[in-house]
Amino acid sequence: MAGPPTTDRSLTTEVGADRRPVLELRGVRKEFPGVVALDGVDLRLFPGEVHALMGENGAGKSTLIKVLTGVHPSDGGSVTLAGEDVHISGPLQAQQTGISTVYQEVNLCPNLSVAENILIGREPRRFGMIHWPELRRRARELVRDLDLDIDVSAPLSSCSLAVQQLVAIVRAVDISAKVLILDEPTSSLDRDEVRQLFTVMGRLRDQGVAILFVTHFLDQVYDICDRVTILRNGRLEGEYAIGDLTRVQLVQRMIGGELAELDVLSDASRAEAAEAAAGEPFLRAGALARRGSIAPFDLDIHVGEVVGLAGLLGSGRTEAARLLFGADQSDEGTITVNGEPAALRTPRAAIAHKIAFCSENRKAEGLVGELTVRENLVLALQAARGWARPLSRSKQDELARHWISALDIRPASPETQIRNLSGGNQQKVLLARWLLTDPRLLILDEPTRGIDVGAKAEIQKLVQRLSGEGMSVLFISAELEEVLRLSHRVGVLRDHRMVATLTNDGTLTPERIMATIATGAQK
Repeated sequence: MAGPPTTDRSLTTEVGADRRPVLELRGVRKEFPGVVALDGVDLRLFPGEVHALMGENGAGKSTLIKVLTGVHPSDGGSVTLAGEDVHISGPLQAQQTGISTVYQEVNLCPNLSVAENILIGREPRRFGMIHWPELRRRARELVRDLDLDIDVSAPLSSCSLAVQQLVAIVRAVDISAKVLILDEPTSSLDRDEVRQLFTVMGRLRDQGVAILFVTHFLDQVYDICDRVTILRNGRLEGEYAIGDLTRVQLVQRMIGGELAELDVLSDASRAEAAEAAAGEPFLRAGALARRGSIAPFDLDIHVGEVVGLAGLLGSGRTEAARLLFGADQSDEGTITVNGEPAALRTPRAAIAHKIAFCSENRKAEGLVGELTVRENLVLALQAARGWARPLSRSKQDELARHWISALDIRPASPETQIRNLSGGNQQKVLLARWLLTDPRLLILDEPTRGIDVGAKAEIQKLVQRLSGEGMSVLFISAELEEVLRLSHRVGVLRDHRMVATLTNDGTLTPERIMATIATGAQK
């Protein structure tokens, strides 16, 4: 279609007058103290369609899902399901009315079998007891219906994250086959696992299920989705057929303007890194290892240098980072900091050596959801000072105001509970927490995973700026293009081994890194 499409606020569309949405939201509004999270949002889901929900972090996607599933009551608007008005008062009622959700963090029981997880709460019974043969037979039947090869008798804990995601989908479809909400299901999956998930989604679409797909990966939207609804600042920007938007137009509608270009690694930056590499590294790891976790590896990180770690999921990237921060203890090897031996046996010891670490699992290992933005932001600085020297409330307020402004954290209220922030803004709070400690080495493990393109570009620019100011950075990402854009050198891991360290001299490509990962040999 020639030219950019116009915003479709009336939601009249070419899908056809004979088709009716299975689910329709009109004028939905949701307010929190001091924040209007949703302001008159509309959404339509049609049977047999994959519909993307897109927007920057803080646009209102998570709030909309929570309203739709009854976690939050709406403050206005209407919801109709199969043409009937419904009032969803909680997640259980949402399931009973035909709406099931699979979240990014799989909410299953790892101590139970696959079959038990699929049918938990709905187990077939005989004489008042669970009928185990029938439970396993029923689970196998449900798995077969989606053409999956999963051992239903295996404990869920033995399954990969991708299989656990599929088990959650099987369970959700068995509960209800009208509407399936997938909230960032691919953020921790590799390419083959994503392909398997998309096969299942396509099969469900063919069966007439309406799928709402929330993701930050633009390519995946164009691979699997039929339509897209875009939110911006809690308002509906528009609903479009995927074929009516280019990727650039989609991003522009998400951010409300032109997307700033991120500077590629400049020749001057490469030259400065090469000069720094001739001197003593800020940190040097020699034959560092942990049994069952990662084989002995060497790694130097110089002042002002960004060193990337690349490899498939499970290759040992995070394990290497945790050893350098003292979150895990090494069984062998040495670490020197500024040329002096350093016993980094605990995170406190690493912090004392001006090393900071942003974990990839920000909810479990970074944030305290019940605390405010201010309280989360000052945690590392307070820990470094010791609890005998508490920060005054006025100092906390001053620091919170400064970093909220510096990193454009939204909403800007320091007293907002951090669990109410979007993923991108939570990530910014974690970055601010560690920057408060004035680190010399910043370890970032998947800092842009699961956040929108605008917030991703902001974090990437921040890494470039910090490197230019002399901070050393260890940058871990599953996106090879991102690693190349930021890193002066790239350590490549395969099967828990560091198989190569490649210099990003302008000739390094994602294909070369992939070849190194595939063969385990430096290319």
